[in-house]
Amino acid sequence: MSNKKLLVVGELNIDLILNQIQGFPEIGTEKIAENMDFTLGSSSAILASNIAALGVSTSFCGLLGQDSFGDFILKELQKKKVNTRFVHRTQEAKTGITVVMNYDQDRANITYCGAMNVLSMEHIPWGNISEFSHLHFSNYFLQPGMKPFIAELFKKAKEEGLTTSLDLQVDPEDKWDFDYKNCLPFVDVFLPNESELLNLSGKNNLEDAIEMIKSYTNILALKLGDKGGRVVTKSEDITIKPYLNKKYKDAIGAGDSFNAGFLKKFIQGETLSTCLEFANLTGSLSTTAAGGTGAFRDEKEIEIKIQQIRNKKL
Repeated sequence: MSNKKLLVVGELNIDLILNQIQGFPEIGTEKIAENMDFTLGSSSAILASNIAALGVSTSFCGLLGQDSFGDFILKELQKKKVNTRFVHRTQEAKTGITVVMNYDQDRANITYCGAMNVLSMEHIPWGNISEFSHLHFSNYFLQPGMKPFIAELFKKAKEEGLTTSLDLQVDPEDKWDFDYKNCLPFVDVFLPNESELLNLSGKNNLEDAIEMIKSYTNILALKLGDKGGRVVTKSEDITIKPYLNKKYKDAIGAGDSFNAGFLKKFIQGETLSTCLEFANLTGSLSTTAAGGTGAFRDEKEIEIKIQQIRNKKL
């Protein structure tokens, strides 16, 4: 299965992470952050970077501005052996950035979308699509150029013989205007977290939300935070408890790292329980280093640390 190739389509941005902040922001005042990190950001890029570090052949399709932030992102992706030949540069907008204000295990984000707004179907490398076995898309609500065509994207990928996956992420406008009934039948793995699924369904109870959406999904892979993960299909319902670690740094990118672990095993043809267990492990590993990609440096080191987490030694 080593010849399986992944194409990630999505947004690209920088994360400026502020840690140990003395109080909450207030208009007319200045607060001090004791620490900060400047890292590769965005759900799509974190997923691509981490799954490439896990040994999956990964290419990225996205859009960057002609600026130093864009240069930084390209170099960071290439360091992780992500193929960037389908990353386009534009003069229309600057590269996006998210300012992350970290407060223990919670955070507040402020995002300038920039080039994320401009990515469209015309940027997808349809002429090369047969090179890939799987297509993943992240952060639907922050990419208005892709929103009207999301069902078409997945339908076309399926027609080309690819398996597919989707992580919606949060809707900053809180409208949740995603046509799941027409889109999700073409998505093999749908990867929301609990809050996102509740918001999408309009339900207050997780079981009601699952029941409402289940008939439209193929594989529903749910991120449940400190409750672990759950996979629901028309014939299976699997829950696996989380793997906790003793070296918690932050939760930035933990969900994307869960996705990376799940999709690595899914692309390799493993069972859903194996996919879910590995996703819980990679999600836990992510929290041991700052930012979304800090814990995913090389495959051998990752394997050692995952075994330590599994054996409760990390």
